[in-house]
Amino acid sequence: MANTTNPTQDRDLSEVLGERVRQAAADGTPLRIVGGNTKAFYGRPVQGEALSTREHRGITRYDPVELIVSVRAGTPLAELEAALAEQGQMLPFEPPHFGDAATVGGMVATGLSGPRRPWAGAVRDFVLGARMITQAGDEQRFGGEVMKNVAGYDLSRLMVGAQGSLGLLTEVTLKVLPRPSASHSLRLEMPLDQARRRLADWGRQPMPLTAAAWQAGALQLRLEGGPGSVAATRERLGGEDLEADFWEALREQRLAFFSREDARPLWRLSLPNDTPPLALDGVTEDDLLYDWAGCQRWLRSDLPAEPLREACAGAGGHATCLTPGAADPFTPLAPVVAKYHRRLKAELDPKGIFNPGRLYAEL
Repeated sequence: MANTTNPTQDRDLSEVLGERVRQAAADGTPLRIVGGNTKAFYGRPVQGEALSTREHRGITRYDPVELIVSVRAGTPLAELEAALAEQGQMLPFEPPHFGDAATVGGMVATGLSGPRRPWAGAVRDFVLGARMITQAGDEQRFGGEVMKNVAGYDLSRLMVGAQGSLGLLTEVTLKVLPRPSASHSLRLEMPLDQARRRLADWGRQPMPLTAAAWQAGALQLRLEGGPGSVAATRERLGGEDLEADFWEALREQRLAFFSREDARPLWRLSLPNDTPPLALDGVTEDDLLYDWAGCQRWLRSDLPAEPLREACAGAGGHATCLTPGAADPFTPLAPVVAKYHRRLKAELDPKGIFNPGRLYAEL
């Protein structure tokens, strides 16, 4: 099944989208780029004319032998994953959907990854190339179709996490991987300190671990790989069997911890490996869910942003608020980093029409 496409779902609207961008640039009209809109809560709201990519869709190339797929930005994420699953393959970074309408473009724009991320890599690690419409309305191609493409300026990976602020993403080429032949999930009752010690020890061993989360006195693990390795590790660790859909519920924030009935802000703390619990006033273990073996921590708290971010920065990390309407959802950039961000934005979007203010007020 090399170089396959799905013509029934194939729609190339590059010229239409390019004309819209050219007109917006000529008029100085800000554009609010919209895909499935399932991740609109992530980042700052954009005031601008909606430009939808939903109809620009289709898998333009899929080579299961070479583990490469090219897909247009408006393609439903579920459609891409279904096509990969038919060939026993997957997106290794396990991107969250947050709704049935999620698109490939939104996946790249937000750069969010699921439980497998520390063991497999992030979205950016699997982007080989991209096509984007510049402010001039022209579609340009960046990157390539091999992992070691280092020639030129790799703008394709800069699009990951840029939230549409640098240009209009129209197509992305991704590296995919085979699905594991065996998978089993476990639940082990243990306090946080013990869980942290165990995870640190297991991290130095050749274990088939692909997900680890701790909350409310229990450590959840996912083992994936060869049947023999998974079975042997399962026997050695013991514990109770855990339903496999736990990881999807965690990824999609459907666990009780993420319930909207809890009105407190939801924070994502990104921290270096093996960072001890942060000293946060009024925060208890019940307010936290440890994901990514502790590198990503979900926090429910009314704690003001400044002391929370100071604690994360002191540990070498940062904090992001995922509650819709947050005035400053992202940690402010260091002055030197902010300077380069502004230069890049000015170079690629001098009139500031692409999702202005989505990441930061000045970008």
